[in-house]
Parts: sequence; C-alpha cells; structure tokens
Amino acid sequence: MSGSYMGDGFTGSPGSWGQGRSGPNLWEAMEQLRGMFEQKVAPRMGRGDVRAAVLALLAEKPMHGYQIISEISERSGGAWKPSAGSVYPTLQQLADEGLISAEESNGRKTYSLTEAGKAEAEASADRPAPWPTPSGGGPRDFGHGGALPKAGIELAQAAAQVGRSGTPEQVQQAVDVLDEARRRLYSILAQD
Repeated sequence: MSGSYMGDGFTGSPGSWGQGRSGPNLWEAMEQLRGMFEQKVAPRMGRGDVRAAVLALLAEKPMHGYQIISEISERSGGAWKPSAGSVYPTLQQLADEGLISAEESNGRKTYSLTEAGKAEAEASADRPAPWPTPSGGGPRDFGHGGALPKAGIELAQAAAQVGRSGTPEQVQQAVDVLDEARRRLYSILAQD
C-alpha cells in the first residue's frame, strides 16, 4: 500500500516522531488512520436512501419530519442521522409526486402515504432496510454497530497523544504496542 502507514510505517527512531527528521510523522499517520475510520463511521448516504427511508417509515405510520430523522438515527444505531436539509426537500418532492400528503396540526405537518405512496412502499418492501443497522445490515455495511471503527479512532487518538507528549522511551513503547496489535489483528483474519 504505497503512500500509507501500513506495515513497518510506525517504526523508526523514537526521537524523530513529529520533529521534521527522517521517518514517518506519527501525528500524520494517526490523522490518516482516524480519517479512514471516520469514513466508515459517518458515511454520506445517497439521495435515494433518504427517499427509501422516508417511504419505509411512513408505510408504518404517519410522522412529522423530526420523527423521521430521529427514527432513522435510532434504527441505524446512530450510524446515520440525515439532516433536515435532506429530509424536508425529500418530503416536498414526495408530496409533489403525490406519494405523501401532509396534515397540519398544532403548527406541525404530519406526513402520511397516499394510495400511490402505499403502492410504491409495498413494491420496495422486499429490499433491505434503507438505513444501516447496528448488526451491519442495510444497503452499506458499517461493521458491527461501528464498534471496530470507534475502537480504531480511540487507538489513533491515544497513539497520537503519546507521540505529541511522550518521552522517546514512551514513544518506542507505543510503537511496540501498535506493532503487536497490528500483528494480532492480521492473525484474526488468518484464522479459519
């Protein structure tokens, strides 16, 4: 993996970390690792995913926009919380298409499916849930509730802290721990 910090990328002289000398910069490596994990934890869902999620939820019961956002977040274990800027325009588009109707009560619009909307929701009922589930289901696999990416982020943060404020001996100890952790992770994949 050219250009990445895999393999022996965390080795080098402990005194060189983050000080402009030769060898990799631990802080940059941890930032790269954190960025890779955050892409897995907080992905951008596709435009069609919001539409499918709204139709699936409204097939269960009428809801207002905030309920839809909260329900998606809850069902995805927090892995996906669509913004109001994606949900409300989707609701408007579905209303324009005649798939949902809105009823205003106490200053809130509650949306429900029309007959055409029910038909469309039923037609897509056999598809997987449009939101990622904590068990890794849904249109995209987010791992087991994001536990692995979260643990990776926390590891990267701890290693970066040691790199910033640790003594050369502490940095070397951290390198040894990370090397051992990497070997053990690969050994998990090697098991039958």
